[in-house]
This record gives sequence, C-alpha cells and structure tokens, in this order.
Amino acid sequence: MTAPENPPSPAPVTTAHTGSLAQRMMLIAAGWITILLVAGGIALDRTLTSLVVRNFDDQLGYMLTAMVGSAEIGPDGEIFFNRPLGDQRFLEPNSGLYWQISGKGHEDFPSRSLWDRSLKLREDHFDAQPHSYDSNQFAGEPLRVMERSIILPGSKTLWWFVVAERRKEMNAQIARIHAILIDSFLVLGLGLLAMAALQSWYGLGPLRRVRLAIKRLRTTGANHLDEPLPLEVQPLVEELNALLAHAERQAEEARTHAGNLAHALKTPLTVVMNAATVHAPDLPETVIREAAVMRRQVDHHLARARAVGRRSSGHAQAAVWDSAEAVLRAVSRLYPATRFDLDGHRAQVRMERQDLDEVLGNCVENAAKYGGGSVFVTIDPYPQDAALCEVWIEDDGAGIPEEARDRLFSRGARLDTGKPGTGLGLAIVRDVVAIYGGEVALEESEDLGGLLVRLRIPRAEG
Repeated sequence: MTAPENPPSPAPVTTAHTGSLAQRMMLIAAGWITILLVAGGIALDRTLTSLVVRNFDDQLGYMLTAMVGSAEIGPDGEIFFNRPLGDQRFLEPNSGLYWQISGKGHEDFPSRSLWDRSLKLREDHFDAQPHSYDSNQFAGEPLRVMERSIILPGSKTLWWFVVAERRKEMNAQIARIHAILIDSFLVLGLGLLAMAALQSWYGLGPLRRVRLAIKRLRTTGANHLDEPLPLEVQPLVEELNALLAHAERQAEEARTHAGNLAHALKTPLTVVMNAATVHAPDLPETVIREAAVMRRQVDHHLARARAVGRRSSGHAQAAVWDSAEAVLRAVSRLYPATRFDLDGHRAQVRMERQDLDEVLGNCVENAAKYGGGSVFVTIDPYPQDAALCEVWIEDDGAGIPEEARDRLFSRGARLDTGKPGTGLGLAIVRDVVAIYGGEVALEESEDLGGLLVRLRIPRAEG
C-alpha cells in the first residue's frame, strides 16, 4: 500500500496591476530632462557659435577698416596703400589671411599672401556696409569673407575692398564648443536622471513602509497601523485603519451572532436529547415545540446576517413612504377590521428596502395585533432634521408600562401570551435598525393612547 501523494500547493494569487509608479516617474522625468537639455543645448550652442563668428567677423572688420583708411588713388588712377597693413600674415604666401581690392576697368590689387590666386567677387550689388559670408572658392581651404563697396575721393570707380581669412581656427573653436556642450549636458543629464531615480526611490519609500506595515499586520495579528507617515500617505493609512476596524466589527458581530445562536439552540437541543434518552411519552410534542423555538432563533439570526450583508454591499437607500404603503396593504389583509392611516412627508433613508419592509412590517403588525383597531403611521414629522428620519407607529391599545418596555426588546419576550407570536418582532426591529446606525424607542402615544414605536433611521444623502 503506497502512501498518498501530497496534494499540490495552491498556486500563488497574482493581482493585476497597471505598471510601476517608479517607472512612470522615471519615464516622465527622463522625457522632460531630455527635451529641456536638447532645447537648452541647441539654444546655447547657437548663442556661443554666433559669438565666435561675430568675434571672427569683428577681426575681419578691423582689417577692412584699416584697408579703407590706408587706400588712396595714385596719379595713374590706380589704388595704393599710403602705409602698409600691420598683420605680417598678409606678406606670407598662402598664410590663410588675404585681402584684395578690385575695380571695374582696373587690375586687381591683391595681398602678397594670395600669391598667384585671386578672390572671386560678386560685383552685381552694392555693399554700403561690410558684408560677411562663407566661401569655398579655394579647394581645401574654406574662407570667411568680408567685403565692402567704396568710391574713394578723386575716383569715380566703385572699388571692392575684400578681406578673407581661413575658417580653420573659427571652426576649431566651434568644434571645441560643441564637444564641451555635449560632454557637459551629457553629464548634467545623467546627474539629473540619477537625482530623479533617487527622488523616486526616496519619495516612494512611505509606500514601501505601508506594505511592510501591512505584512506585519498579517503576521502579528494587529488590527491597525500606527506608524507615522507623510501627510500624502496618511489618508490612505486612515482609510486602511477604518477598513480594518470595519472588518473587525463584522468579525466580532459574526462571532457574537454565532455564540448567541449556539447558546439559544443549546437549551432546546438539551431538552430534546433528554426526552429522547428517557423515551418520554410526550417526545413528539417536545420535538415539535423545541424545533419551533430553534426555528425562531435561526430566523432571527438570519435576519440579522442578511441586514449586515446588505449594509456592506454598497450605499443602501429606500423610500419610506413607498415601503409603508406596501406594508399597510399587506397587513390590512391580515387585519381587515383595523383602520390604518398614513401621514407625513416623503423621505429617503439609508437602509435597504427589504430591511425597511421587515422593520415596518413587524411594528405595524404588532400595532394591529395588540391595538384596539386603529394604527397611525407618521413619516418624517420633523423634516428639518437633516441627519435622522423619524417614523412613528401608534396604536390605540392598552399600551405598555414604562418599566416593561425595555424587556420587549429581549428575544422571545412577550407580555400578551394569549395571542400567537414568536416574541422576536421588536428584537429583530432593534437589531436591524441598529445595524444601519439608527435607534428604536417605545413611548406612549399622545393621540391614540396606546404604544408609540419611534424609529430613527439615518437619512439618505441627496
């Protein structure tokens, strides 16, 4: 005979989720950091590049101004410099710094640095102010060119003054700026991402503490969280504590109901067991009688359990007037000789319709059964009370002495044993109303002289 195999352990329950908060925060941070750094880098690059180019153009402008200031027209109508230009590079062939003066109908007047080359000019326009542009007319030697159109005194010729410099140094400065910006913004971006990751980890720390606290609740059996947490998380903790307290109350109610039911059934079961053990001659009658007692107790606790379940299912709401009309129609068929009156205001209460029908049905039926023939139901006599709605059920019977009224709320208590009943009606009314946060009071009716059952039920919002 082989030993039975161990049953497979249940698979862990996985809860659906909508992703990680940390990932969302990091994606948002990374997106904004990238956008801002790229936009800022482009703007800063353009600014610094324009500064380098402007500084380069300023140097060319100084040289062009010196050329214009030194230029004169000779007796032969050709242009010449009355003093040499100061930069030695103009005298070195292919030095990278060049000048040239051109006029229509005249030979070009170039710098020695041009050697056997000449600058190509665009003579189809007039530049009253210095004009700069890039040129690639020399192979392998990109140039930055500045030109200006001048008519010198003593000459009617339009002379073109041009100075050009190799862009190698300017391009090198711009490349260095690009490298510095890329490295700097890359380090800055990584630093900001690291800071965002640290912020996400530190900012979500309270949620991890809540998870650990909930785990401790499960392992230690505590019923509330008392760990201090930030203000943003505190409402979550308060709602969780309220949920735990609600669950604890429901569990306590369930334990109480189970204990009460066991206690209520213990005596009838003992009576039946004793009668069966001694073979009592009235055993059938005893079984029927005690079974009826047990049935009443089971019905009572089932009514309480149903009320608790419906109260927890959502936002209950019922119209008192509609419920009272339905109850009066049903009870009037059982007591056709009794006169039923309904008055008051329409109101909504925070109670399930089935439970409201049961509460009103027990009260109205008791009033018809023990009254003198008149039952008066008043709904919401004080509508200005925004918190609670009152319902009065009055009869014209003999009433109940004040000292005996509290005893009627006990299970099975009856003052008139001559009429059929279980003695559970008012006990069920009290328990069901209390489940919804209301209360029940027994008083004397001023109008009819009998008993007044005053129900106070929380009013529904809106």
